[in-house]
Amino acid sequence: MICEGPEAFVAALPPVAAVAGLDLGEKTIGVAVSDRLRRVATPLTTIRRRKFGLDAEALMKIVADREIGGLVLGLPRNMDGSEGPRCQSTRAFARNLSRLTDLPITFWDERLSTVAAERALLEADTTRKRRSEVIDHVAAGYILQGLLDRLGHMRQADDIQGQ
Repeated sequence: MICEGPEAFVAALPPVAAVAGLDLGEKTIGVAVSDRLRRVATPLTTIRRRKFGLDAEALMKIVADREIGGLVLGLPRNMDGSEGPRCQSTRAFARNLSRLTDLPITFWDERLSTVAAERALLEADTTRKRRSEVIDHVAAGYILQGLLDRLGHMRQADDIQGQ
């Protein structure tokens, strides 16, 4: 089930379940996961892309092993906010994935997530070789943390309204 927006996504999630964030690239898929309370994103792994069926199989294994309750895909918008071919490719991936799972799937604007990940790795004095190995799943962590922060703000707003 593809959810347009965090409100529909959180409504479709189980009450307590981890969420996975995906940074889809042409050659790799960066994967990050949250804790079950959906507070903190942790970079997990990078999947080397082959065919959709094999990529989906690898993702579904992570989903099963980690008891993931939903997926967030980084949406690579252009800097002006418009959607180009990479967004279309990401949306097609989500549609294909939604045929294989009932998990809620949503999108998060990933503009500058790779830049932020690269900056963090440089500040950590990571070697060029190591940066190339981890950049995709670190970027997935930034994507997922962005959504988790938004969900946290939504919880706070609900708490304030309930008082």
